[in-house]
Amino acid sequence: MKDTPPFVVLISGNGSNLQAILDALPGSVSAVISNQPQAYGLVRAQQAGLPAIALPRLPEEPRRAYDTRLVEQVAAYQPAYVILAGWMRLLTMNFLGQFPGRVINLHPALPGTFPGTHAIERAYQAFQRGEISHTGIMIHLVPDEGVDNGPLLATAEVPIYPDDALETLEERIHTAEHALLVQTLQKILATL
Repeated sequence: MKDTPPFVVLISGNGSNLQAILDALPGSVSAVISNQPQAYGLVRAQQAGLPAIALPRLPEEPRRAYDTRLVEQVAAYQPAYVILAGWMRLLTMNFLGQFPGRVINLHPALPGTFPGTHAIERAYQAFQRGEISHTGIMIHLVPDEGVDNGPLLATAEVPIYPDDALETLEERIHTAEHALLVQTLQKILATL
């Protein structure tokens, strides 16, 4: 493993997946960047003694121009991998092309189901309609601008119970996300 921490983590919100990484894999994260300046995940990064960078999109800024600015921030840390842990922006090839095969996304749905935002809510609604009996999570590479459909690194099924409220299902999925993300990153660290 090289001397600098191998992961830069991109977040947009609370940062609970970031916290799981920080707790289980200390010393593996070199910086945390958020497109949302008020994201609590930036506080988590500061508490861990990490660079916590707020990089909001400027008014009228094209996506590709934003992604070029994001590349500059991320590349400064020379990460082996960029981890999208609750990053709620679609990345363009301006960013992805700079880190080929090295951008990893966590998505709270199984492959081919519920891509994009509100995946847990949409799975819960599908369960209520009798269309599915379970949901899950996946961790995958992000090779291009496709949404939640890159090469798989890991998946896990998450049951949905008849008496679940949406909040109960969300909690179960987040618990599964934390475990699967840490396991997957441990495997990656073992190869560096």
